[in-house]
Amino acid sequence: MSSILAIAASGMMAASLRLNVSAGNVANSSSSGPLPDATRPGATAPPAYTPLRVDQVDIGGATAATAIPVSPGYGPSYAPDAPYADQSGMVASPSVDLTAEAMQQIVARYAFAANAKVMQVASQMTGALLDIST
Repeated sequence: MSSILAIAASGMMAASLRLNVSAGNVANSSSSGPLPDATRPGATAPPAYTPLRVDQVDIGGATAATAIPVSPGYGPSYAPDAPYADQSGMVASPSVDLTAEAMQQIVARYAFAANAKVMQVASQMTGALLDIST
Protein backbone atom coordinates (compact mmCIF):
# COMPACT_ATOMS: atom_id res chain seq x y z
CA MET A 1 0.00 0.00 0.00
CA SER A 2 2.88 2.37 0.68
CA SER A 3 4.01 2.12 -2.94
CA ILE A 4 0.57 3.35 -4.02
CA LEU A 5 0.94 6.33 -1.73
CA ALA A 6 4.46 7.00 -3.01
CA ILE A 7 3.28 6.87 -6.61
CA ALA A 8 0.41 9.26 -5.88
CA ALA A 9 2.71 11.58 -3.93
CA SER A 10 5.18 11.70 -6.84
CA GLY A 11 2.29 12.58 -9.17
CA MET A 12 1.18 15.36 -6.83
CA MET A 13 4.72 16.76 -6.67
CA ALA A 14 4.98 16.68 -10.48
CA ALA A 15 1.64 18.48 -10.81
CA SER A 16 2.76 21.06 -8.27
CA LEU A 17 5.99 21.68 -10.20
CA ARG A 18 4.02 21.95 -13.45
CA LEU A 19 1.76 24.60 -11.91
CA ASN A 20 4.66 26.56 -10.38
CA VAL A 21 6.62 26.58 -13.64
CA SER A 22 3.58 27.68 -15.62
CA ALA A 23 2.79 30.44 -13.12
CA GLY A 24 6.37 31.70 -13.38
CA ASN A 25 6.17 31.71 -17.17
CA VAL A 26 2.92 33.69 -17.12
CA ALA A 27 4.22 36.14 -14.52
CA ASN A 28 7.34 36.86 -16.59
CA SER A 29 5.74 36.75 -20.04
CA SER A 30 5.88 40.54 -20.48
CA SER A 31 9.44 40.96 -19.30
CA SER A 32 12.05 41.68 -21.90
CA GLY A 33 15.76 42.23 -22.15
CA PRO A 34 18.44 43.04 -24.66
CA LEU A 35 18.93 40.76 -27.62
CA PRO A 36 21.96 38.55 -26.91
CA ASP A 37 23.86 39.82 -29.94
CA ALA A 38 22.93 43.48 -29.35
CA THR A 39 25.50 45.81 -27.93
CA ARG A 40 24.58 49.24 -26.79
CA PRO A 41 27.21 51.28 -24.96
CA GLY A 42 26.25 52.48 -21.50
CA ALA A 43 23.07 50.40 -21.25
CA THR A 44 23.10 47.41 -18.96
CA ALA A 45 20.03 45.27 -18.44
CA PRO A 46 19.45 41.71 -17.31
CA PRO A 47 18.81 39.18 -20.05
CA ALA A 48 15.23 38.35 -21.00
CA TYR A 49 13.43 35.74 -18.89
CA THR A 50 13.94 32.21 -20.20
CA PRO A 51 10.69 30.24 -19.98
CA LEU A 52 10.73 26.73 -18.57
CA ARG A 53 8.85 23.54 -19.37
CA VAL A 54 8.30 20.42 -17.31
CA ASP A 55 9.46 17.01 -18.49
CA GLN A 56 8.10 13.94 -16.71
CA VAL A 57 9.57 10.45 -16.84
CA ASP A 58 8.38 7.16 -15.41
CA ILE A 59 10.60 5.72 -12.68
CA GLY A 60 9.22 2.36 -11.67
CA GLY A 61 5.57 3.33 -11.60
CA ALA A 62 6.18 6.71 -10.00
CA THR A 63 7.02 9.86 -11.88
CA ALA A 64 9.91 12.30 -11.77
CA ALA A 65 9.51 15.82 -13.09
CA THR A 66 12.19 18.33 -13.97
CA ALA A 67 11.98 21.90 -15.19
CA ILE A 68 14.18 22.65 -18.19
CA PRO A 69 14.59 25.85 -20.24
CA VAL A 70 12.60 26.24 -23.44
CA SER A 71 14.66 26.62 -26.59
CA PRO A 72 14.52 29.13 -28.15
CA GLY A 73 13.76 31.04 -24.99
CA TYR A 74 13.11 34.39 -26.60
CA GLY A 75 11.98 36.09 -29.76
CA PRO A 76 12.67 39.58 -31.03
CA SER A 77 9.97 42.20 -30.52
CA TYR A 78 9.77 45.89 -31.28
CA ALA A 79 10.16 48.18 -28.24
CA PRO A 80 12.14 51.26 -29.27
CA ASP A 81 11.58 53.03 -25.92
CA ALA A 82 13.38 50.32 -23.94
CA PRO A 83 16.80 51.51 -22.78
CA TYR A 84 18.37 48.24 -23.94
CA ALA A 85 16.79 48.20 -27.43
CA ASP A 86 19.22 47.78 -30.29
CA GLN A 87 19.62 50.31 -33.13
CA SER A 88 16.44 49.08 -34.85
CA GLY A 89 14.38 49.14 -31.63
CA MET A 90 14.33 45.39 -31.10
CA VAL A 91 14.44 43.63 -27.72
CA ALA A 92 14.27 39.99 -26.62
CA SER A 93 10.86 38.90 -25.34
CA PRO A 94 10.27 35.52 -23.68
CA SER A 95 8.62 32.98 -25.97
CA VAL A 96 5.66 32.22 -23.69
CA ASP A 97 2.41 30.97 -25.21
CA LEU A 98 -0.30 32.05 -22.75
CA THR A 99 -2.83 29.60 -24.20
CA ALA A 100 -0.44 26.69 -23.70
CA GLU A 101 0.31 27.89 -20.17
CA ALA A 102 -3.43 27.97 -19.36
CA MET A 103 -3.67 24.37 -20.57
CA GLN A 104 -0.66 23.37 -18.45
CA GLN A 105 -2.36 24.86 -15.40
CA ILE A 106 -5.57 22.94 -16.10
CA VAL A 107 -3.62 19.70 -16.61
CA ALA A 108 -1.74 20.29 -13.34
CA ARG A 109 -5.00 20.90 -11.47
CA TYR A 110 -6.61 17.67 -12.69
CA ALA A 111 -3.45 15.60 -12.21
CA PHE A 112 -3.10 16.84 -8.63
CA ALA A 113 -6.78 16.13 -7.88
CA ALA A 114 -6.59 12.64 -9.40
CA ASN A 115 -3.52 11.73 -7.36
CA ALA A 116 -5.11 13.14 -4.20
CA LYS A 117 -8.14 10.90 -4.86
CA VAL A 118 -5.84 7.89 -5.22
CA MET A 119 -4.35 8.68 -1.81
CA GLN A 120 -7.82 9.06 -0.29
CA VAL A 121 -9.04 5.74 -1.70
CA ALA A 122 -5.85 3.94 -0.61
CA SER A 123 -6.36 5.26 2.89
CA GLN A 124 -9.99 4.11 2.90
CA MET A 125 -8.97 0.67 1.64
CA THR A 126 -6.37 0.36 4.39
CA GLY A 127 -8.98 1.38 6.99
CA ALA A 128 -11.47 -1.17 5.64
CA LEU A 129 -8.82 -3.89 5.71
CA LEU A 130 -8.02 -3.11 9.34
CA ASP A 131 -11.74 -3.17 10.19
CA ILE A 132 -12.07 -6.64 8.66
CA SER A 133 -9.05 -8.06 10.48
CA THR A 134 -10.27 -7.04 13.97
